[in-house]
Amino acid sequence: MKIIITGSLGNIGKPLAKQLVSAGHEVTVISSNAERKQAIEKIGAKAAVGSVIDAGFLADTFAGADALFAMTPPNLGGKNVISNTVNAGKAFAEAIKKANIKRVVMLSSIGAHLPNGTGPIAGLHPIEALYSNLDINLTILRAGFFYTNFYNDVPMIKGAGIMGANYPADLKMPMVHPEDIAAAVAGELQKDSTGKNIRYIISDVRTPGEVAKVLGAAIGKTDLPWIEFTDEQSLQGMTQAGLPEEIAGLYTEMGSGLRSGKIAEHFFNGNFSVDGKIKLEDFAKEFAEKF
Repeated sequence: MKIIITGSLGNIGKPLAKQLVSAGHEVTVISSNAERKQAIEKIGAKAAVGSVIDAGFLADTFAGADALFAMTPPNLGGKNVISNTVNAGKAFAEAIKKANIKRVVMLSSIGAHLPNGTGPIAGLHPIEALYSNLDINLTILRAGFFYTNFYNDVPMIKGAGIMGANYPADLKMPMVHPEDIAAAVAGELQKDSTGKNIRYIISDVRTPGEVAKVLGAAIGKTDLPWIEFTDEQSLQGMTQAGLPEEIAGLYTEMGSGLRSGKIAEHFFNGNFSVDGKIKLEDFAKEFAEKF
């Protein structure tokens, strides 16, 4: 098969490309960074360098492809993030239609069933609708909260001896490892699938309190606590750490959505399976190595 991967060689794209190349497929990896070209070719894939908001470039790259992994960047420019994300989705949809690709796997997120109140996730809701209206066989892969987001807590752990956010220690959260996402995408791209389908990819369901305990034990801080911040404290802490105000506001809104339970409600109410293999304790070993 000729398969197109978006997302460059990130935490998902790299293991995904390697799996598909190893399986004998002709893989093209789209990257906006020309410096990634050599690394992409080194793993046996073809590099296509250009912008994911350029529908013409995308259509040319998609031409003749059997399948596409569609992943819109999580932060397009730092300002007008939601509208930029949606515009990228529109460029993808236009290119998919023009190139007549019939099999698409889209990376989405828990909470994408909601039109707003979910922070940066809100950009994925209209993209799901855009793709669902195309004449394609579509799998929407809604991922859990990335384990790797907890790397953002490293300065807090080192500086204040705590972990925390604007949601409580006992909140049940669907979480995922990027490598489990890559494995799920690879499986979806290579199997026969018809119609429009929604699948969740979740590695574990744990609480922030458990995260602090497990990661703390891995780094030798067995008393590491999880502290729940107010929305105001969360917003202030992120802006003081240097995040643009819009980004900090979106992450604060996402935390509020997690706290209310609405972001994860569709996953829990639908009794979807937890089929990722990498559990929190496995990630803790990686966390300790990078800490």
